Amino acid sequence: MTHAPPPQRSPFLGLLPWSERRAISEALRTETIGGLVLLAAAVIALVWANSPLGDVYQQVRDFHFGIPALGLDLSVGHWTADGLLAVFFLVAGIELKRELVVGELRTPATAALPVIAAVCGMAVPAALYALTAGLGGGSLDGWAVPMATDIAFALAVLAVISTHLPAALRAFLLTLAVVDDLGAILIIAVFFTADLNFWALGGAVAGLLAFYALQRFRVRGWWWYVPLGIAVWALMYNSGVHATVAGVAMGLILRATRDKGEESAPGARVSHLVHPFSAGVAVPLFALFAAGVTVSADALADVFTRPEPLGVVVGLVAGKVLGVFGGTYLAARFTRARLNPDLAWADVFGLSVLAGIGFTVALLIGELAFPGQDVTEQIKAAVLAGSVAAAGLAALFLRRRNTVYKRLYEEETLDADSDGVPDIYQRANTAEH
Repeated sequence: MTHAPPPQRSPFLGLLPWSERRAISEALRTETIGGLVLLAAAVIALVWANSPLGDVYQQVRDFHFGIPALGLDLSVGHWTADGLLAVFFLVAGIELKRELVVGELRTPATAALPVIAAVCGMAVPAALYALTAGLGGGSLDGWAVPMATDIAFALAVLAVISTHLPAALRAFLLTLAVVDDLGAILIIAVFFTADLNFWALGGAVAGLLAFYALQRFRVRGWWWYVPLGIAVWALMYNSGVHATVAGVAMGLILRATRDKGEESAPGARVSHLVHPFSAGVAVPLFALFAAGVTVSADALADVFTRPEPLGVVVGLVAGKVLGVFGGTYLAARFTRARLNPDLAWADVFGLSVLAGIGFTVALLIGELAFPGQDVTEQIKAAVLAGSVAAAGLAALFLRRRNTVYKRLYEEETLDADSDGVPDIYQRANTAEH
């Protein structure tokens, strides 16, 4: 009796399924444009804060407005961090749900490697921060600052250095960032929750249950969801749990699969509408009012001499590389995954260096870890310094392989018969049959 050979598994970082490739390409295109706007906002913030108009920057950032009766009298800086970043985490929640349901994370076999890489990429930077800050006699409160990768900033760096990174490497970077975002929101919810207002928290949970019921019974119409979403956000803010948790919770509730007769799933529709606003407006505005730190010789000296900011730099630049690359390599050996023969482990290493760019979420956690303290500005400066260092090192490593990337990119995108599907997918289908 003969047994059929086991099906061949796709190599690690091999050709993505066409449907997955299209979904990821759309998401990354928006993030790349948003990342360039983000870079511009960060530069404007630094120039503005260090110009003769620096006092005006502080006044604008600290200007309060809102509805005091609802507990929403916030500064401009807090509105961007608690309000606009909730939109960013809504998109992150939708992307995570899509990955869990139809993407790379839907089966244990495909999820194991990127999840292990992402978890190691969070744990090692946190451990190195704790080691550095502990040995220097500093505070351990900032252990979570260097844990998250900023996908928009990373993609903007790729656009600036004009590298043709293959779709599989970009998808792997996106998956790392998605898992990072989930880890970050869990950390924010568990470790950076103020005194709880259980009435407000109960109201937020009831609102999320209502949101789920609307999805469950296939209710359509923005007039149901937008007021409910705003109410959930406001209740979550007043509960003491960081308001961005509301965004990721609603993103996870939105359906990621289509019903019969639907052109797209609700999550995809919302992401298509909201993602450009998140990437092009919400995150850059947060950066504008979070990245404005004073740059001077003394300030830069503090980054590399005080234990807390030094721990952030070490976590981002060294911790991410050790965590992501080490986790990926060990997971591949453990699962016997076969690396795409067109790529090398040097490519994974370069991607791991790029993952050390931890801008948006790192700045947010820095503000939460050291609220109103003198070290807050130094932590922000450390995030900027570490992210710039990681970007520069990644550019050196990835540009060295750009000839290989360009060849693979051209093979992936060649469509000689102009039918809208790259020829490589048609050859793959022919080989399968």
